[in-house]
Amino acid sequence: MLSHPVLAAPCFDNAQSAYNYLLTQEAAQSQVRTQTSININRATEAQLVALDGVGSSKAQAIILYREMFGGFKSVDELTKVKGIGAKTVEKNRRRLSVQD
Repeated sequence: MLSHPVLAAPCFDNAQSAYNYLLTQEAAQSQVRTQTSININRATEAQLVALDGVGSSKAQAIILYREMFGGFKSVDELTKVKGIGAKTVEKNRRRLSVQD
């Protein structure tokens, strides 16, 4: 099952046009990733996977941790989750929150 809808890319006259299109798409996706704030106390697996260095198993571990121990009181508490280190928290800090 795909997490993102599959969209057909437009056709291009030459390789340079296609390359420029891909760069534009990548920049737009990167901008969305850096601008979207994620509440770690409410985030779904799909939202958590969007974080840098967080895959499906780490996202599930975050959800399990908060279900077992309650919500996070600070972003730094993420390091209590197995597999989440201080470097992962720092890479994502500007996008993380514990409240809306």
